Amino acid sequence: MQYACLIYYDPKLMFGGAPEANAVLDECQTSDEGLKETGHFVSSVALELPDEAMTVTVRDGQMSAVDGPFIETREMLGGLVVIEAVDLNEALQVAARIPQARVGSVEVRPLVDFSKPRPEL
Repeated sequence: MQYACLIYYDPKLMFGGAPEANAVLDECQTSDEGLKETGHFVSSVALELPDEAMTVTVRDGQMSAVDGPFIETREMLGGLVVIEAVDLNEALQVAARIPQARVGSVEVRPLVDFSKPRPEL
């Protein structure tokens, strides 16, 4: 099963020059290689800071685009890694090896299997 590991962190902490944050950033350069070696890696991307983002909505057929995301938090979504894991427990163990988990957090969420029925709420 595939899981998205959504990586959140405080950009002031991550890019503020603290030794622990610098170590994490250095380790990010090679962390995908470790996931590839264990067969868990599917893909990964890093995101630019939110001030480079736009948010799009469509209401009544009209598109609107505004600067940035609508967030009021110190932490931001900084990137994601898609992994392959047998189950959620294994996915959590793999996510714990993502370097940014040491200075931020990693949300682990299963990817939708479109061959299965939609969830009923």
